[in-house]
Amino acid sequence: MDFSIKTFDAKTPIAAVKTGCIAVGVYENKKLSDQAQQLDFGGAISMALKSGDLSGKPGSTLMLRNLDGVTAQRLLLVGLGKSEVITEKDFTSALAATVRVFAGIGANDAWLALPTDAVKGRDAAWVVQSAILSAAEIAYRSDGLKTQPDDNIHGVKKITFVLPEHAVDAGKAAIVTGKALASGVALAKDLGNLPPNICTPTYLANTAKKMAKEFSLGLEILDRKQLEALKMGSFLAVTSGSVEPPKFIVLKHMGGKAKDAPTVLVGKGITFDSGGISIKPGASMDEMKYDMCGAASVLGTFRAIAEMGMKLNVVGVIPACENMPSGSAARPGDIVTSMSGQTIEILNTDAEGRLVLCDALTYVERFKPAAVVDIATLTGACVVALGNHNSGLFTRDDETHDELANALLAAGKESGDTAWRMPLGDAYNEQLKSNFADMANIGSPGGGSITAACFLERYTRKYTWAHLDIAGTAWKSGSAKGATGRPVPLLTAFLMNRAG
Repeated sequence: MDFSIKTFDAKTPIAAVKTGCIAVGVYENKKLSDQAQQLDFGGAISMALKSGDLSGKPGSTLMLRNLDGVTAQRLLLVGLGKSEVITEKDFTSALAATVRVFAGIGANDAWLALPTDAVKGRDAAWVVQSAILSAAEIAYRSDGLKTQPDDNIHGVKKITFVLPEHAVDAGKAAIVTGKALASGVALAKDLGNLPPNICTPTYLANTAKKMAKEFSLGLEILDRKQLEALKMGSFLAVTSGSVEPPKFIVLKHMGGKAKDAPTVLVGKGITFDSGGISIKPGASMDEMKYDMCGAASVLGTFRAIAEMGMKLNVVGVIPACENMPSGSAARPGDIVTSMSGQTIEILNTDAEGRLVLCDALTYVERFKPAAVVDIATLTGACVVALGNHNSGLFTRDDETHDELANALLAAGKESGDTAWRMPLGDAYNEQLKSNFADMANIGSPGGGSITAACFLERYTRKYTWAHLDIAGTAWKSGSAKGATGRPVPLLTAFLMNRAG
């Protein structure tokens, strides 16, 4: 979809615009936004409100056609809520409703003339970016593997934003970032939604290759022999039961100064998680194709920052493999030695994510990182704790790590892709004790998402680190089943803020 910016003055009235549709805002108290007032010839809009045809509640809409004095073919009235102050929530509902209507009408182009300066705590650039992401969400297709996908897709192909003069430059920049972020989210969704017989570790590696070629990114892909040479015994234990070869993917976007330490993203890439010997129940096991959504979010974020040309050094690390049962699979009771030299008693082969991540987190020490964030669909316990609304955020409790946590939380609020900070501590570490190894890969009952994070924390003490558990936010189940693309918006906003 194409996007552009326009401003208007007395010499170029909005009523004279030739377009398929113009969207303007109205309020619950029957008041009209400034843009709606400019089009209320003969009181047609006011009469529609007084008649009760439109409530003005956030997200309510009413389509009017062929109004006298208005050149546009259609005029879409969009409810904004109370006129005194438009909240972010209300405006988001209005935007989503607007682009949903745009997607279903027989027009090629439309103008969005909502009051972009009236949203509490937000500016016109936020409106532009939010509208682009809403349009991308509605346009997203997951039926590419159907023999007869829905071909009857029509609707607006170009949206023009009406902004005040002072917001034009920011609006144009927001188009660039919005489109890049939409591309990144779409890539993460595509990878998550693909079936595991297609989206294998090799497929993830090939996706990284294509992106590296397109954007001139640095890329290294390690295979089994190289992982053995690095003594990644923990990662190799997880992949030992599968015929699919493991891939350890390292992407580099070096947009900053050569001497600047990189920010590192580590994404769990279990392309299918059967549970291994500790096999999962059959119900909903198909959703374990989503166990690579951490990896998908790293690749999606790299696509977004590469399209933006972000001036920041970022390294992405993806340990990718399958977790399958077989005669060569790791068993409960096995003890493996991680790349760090620490030994791990595997009590449950279904707690495999931490086993691949711990070696990846040791590997990234070589980059002397400014900060490391790992992203993983790690624990069902996080879903129990936070549901499907917030990703779980874990990090150490000190000034440096508080700063990192606050930056991630702020990026979540800014992007609408929110996280909630969870605790760590010695009391939880006690639950990981093993009689036979340095640690067990699962803790005693209680606080499962926290003990998993405590396990990872033991491998990150040489740098500043945070962990995002996205088990509850990376995909949806039921009739709306599908990958969400989270936390690409959070990670991208976090990196944009670091880039300044």
